[in-house]
Amino acid sequence: MRIAFVGKGGSGKTTLAALFTRYLAELGRPVLAVDADINQHLGQALGLSEAQAPRALGSDLPWLKNHLRGDNPRVPSADVMIKTTPPGRGSRTARLDPSDEVLARHSVASGGARLMVTGEFDSEDIGVSCYHSKTGAVELYLNHLHDGPGEYVVVDMTAGADAFASGLFTRFDLTVLVSEPTRRGVGVFRQYQANAEGHPLELRVVGNKVTDSTDEDYLRGQVGSALLATVGHSSWVRAAERGEVEPMSALEPHNRAALDTILAELDAVDRDWAAYHRGTLEFHRRNAQAWANQSLGTDLTTQIDPDYVPGPAAELAV
Repeated sequence: MRIAFVGKGGSGKTTLAALFTRYLAELGRPVLAVDADINQHLGQALGLSEAQAPRALGSDLPWLKNHLRGDNPRVPSADVMIKTTPPGRGSRTARLDPSDEVLARHSVASGGARLMVTGEFDSEDIGVSCYHSKTGAVELYLNHLHDGPGEYVVVDMTAGADAFASGLFTRFDLTVLVSEPTRRGVGVFRQYQANAEGHPLELRVVGNKVTDSTDEDYLRGQVGSALLATVGHSSWVRAAERGEVEPMSALEPHNRAALDTILAELDAVDRDWAAYHRGTLEFHRRNAQAWANQSLGTDLTTQIDPDYVPGPAAELAV
């Protein structure tokens, strides 16, 4: 199952993504946390130092493309792969097994979970490249990932509605928008909701920095049934951010209940692999026709394998 945490800058989405990751890990669930925000703070929120950060996925695109390409005859070389290139027969799929080559190369262990990062801007990117060249690596990875039952991917997304610059926003079973009980927080929800119209997106709101019933009533009045849960002040989180991590059993009951609710909502989703793959192909066609065909001098829609659908059926066929 895949869950994304989104929201305006400063809403607490990174904190909540880290908290949910720790929660899943303590439950004994296999979980991969992915930092896909331009401000790379998820590792720090999970208690890792800068020196412990994994090799950035976005800085190693040639290797990733060639690895995932495998022996797919429709993709003759990594040079003609873009962020939306779909898997097909012969592609090498990724797994959440620690022995998987992508995880072994691009993730590190942290408190029972694993962390993957897109990477920050470096001096060569400034004034030349946009951050989507890095988040595109996550999109390509998720398109080729076969996550199984009881496995979880938690992604800390870019702030605001910036995620809509690519098809990455459709790669999740559940999207949680973290909103403060303010007009600006709710405004991002409305923007996200409007941009997602017409796309398969399960969007819910978790209120953060909620201090009383007035805050909760405000959020419910603004977002209605989309409000999934609320999170208040947490001494547990504050201590964890100082490096003093206590067992999850010490988390405040109200905040623990919010995590239980998020997990129940996520687990209730039954992924339709065929529908998921149709979304992959839709965005690939869009990118091919909008810029990639002209840029690479070839028709990238021929990369689509019409007889392939990822998921359990594909695994059985292999």
